[in-house]
Amino acid sequence: MVTPQPDPNADAGVPERRRGRFWWVKWAAGVLVVALLFAEGVYLWPRLHESWRALTEIHWGWLAACILAQAVSLSGYGRVQKQLLHAGGVDVIQRKSVAVVYASTAMAVTLPAGQVFSTAFTYRETRRWGASPVVASWQLAISGVIAAAGLALIGFGGALLVGGSVSPFTLTFSVFGLIALVVAVRYVSSHPSSIESGARWVLVRVNSMRGKPADTGMHAVRETLAQLESVQLGKKDGAITLCWSAVHRIGDVACLAFACYAIGADPLLSGLLIAFAAGKAVATIPLAPGGLVFVDATLIATLTTAASISASQAVAAAFVYRGVSFILVALVGWVVFLFLFRGHQHEDLEFDVELERAEQQSLQGRQPADPLTDPAAEPRPASPPGAPD
Repeated sequence: MVTPQPDPNADAGVPERRRGRFWWVKWAAGVLVVALLFAEGVYLWPRLHESWRALTEIHWGWLAACILAQAVSLSGYGRVQKQLLHAGGVDVIQRKSVAVVYASTAMAVTLPAGQVFSTAFTYRETRRWGASPVVASWQLAISGVIAAAGLALIGFGGALLVGGSVSPFTLTFSVFGLIALVVAVRYVSSHPSSIESGARWVLVRVNSMRGKPADTGMHAVRETLAQLESVQLGKKDGAITLCWSAVHRIGDVACLAFACYAIGADPLLSGLLIAFAAGKAVATIPLAPGGLVFVDATLIATLTTAASISASQAVAAAFVYRGVSFILVALVGWVVFLFLFRGHQHEDLEFDVELERAEQQSLQGRQPADPLTDPAAEPRPASPPGAPD
């Protein structure tokens, strides 16, 4: 029996896989992370002995309070999301909202460009709950503005307590900017006709320059205004949202305070507020996942200088706080994602196609064809779990 020999030309027609143009980026990112960890080790090494002793004598009751405060903080943010969606006509239970908060936070603090993935994930899940594109985007924007305003107020409060000078213009701009944004959204939802007339005035001139019919694009404007009109952020919803936003921020500050108490430190309240605001501000810089090294160094420096605790205590407190607010939250978030949302990722393509088809047909002024009543309609993909009917 003759054994067939492999044809050396059999794979000749298969193109050789070429390396991508930016193949070196992942290696550079890995080297950067290792360098950051090494730099943090060098910075902390002289204080590690005393810090380790503080950690071995940790007060477990305060550590439990630290974990509980972080859970309350994230639950408060889940209520903010829930309340804003309720104002847009979308009702979701607290458990689902908090689950999305945990999963999106895990993405934000562990993935490169995590904020991008986190925002896209939250947007997609709110669409599954029945939110329109405008309502889903509006919820993300308003919750972000409220969180930023709350962080600014915490920083200003710390500066005032420590006796520092705060620019009245900056404080006024932060507070009244948030109020102006809420008022503008309420005005748009209550007076869609005035917005429509202004948009028509602009479109007529733009279409004239492009050589298009005057009404080109007006249907999309009316569709967007109709979605905005569904957003009714009344006084009650606004007040509840601000209260839960305060719970979110206060819970996170309390987590840092309890981390300090857990290792035997007694920080000044003013310095605690400044350290918290500085750490959160640095965390927004997209230099490393979760602000690795940068946030830790900022917390240690500000706790030492502003909160009047020793350097070894600051290192230990930062370790405990970051262990709870960063590592523990990321672990819980990824577990939540794997159990509740992993299946959604395999259905995203069909879900996106269905949403796109429905929105395009809606913009064209007709309802999506129903395959049960319209024999000419294409078969509709099965709705993924949790998708709106």
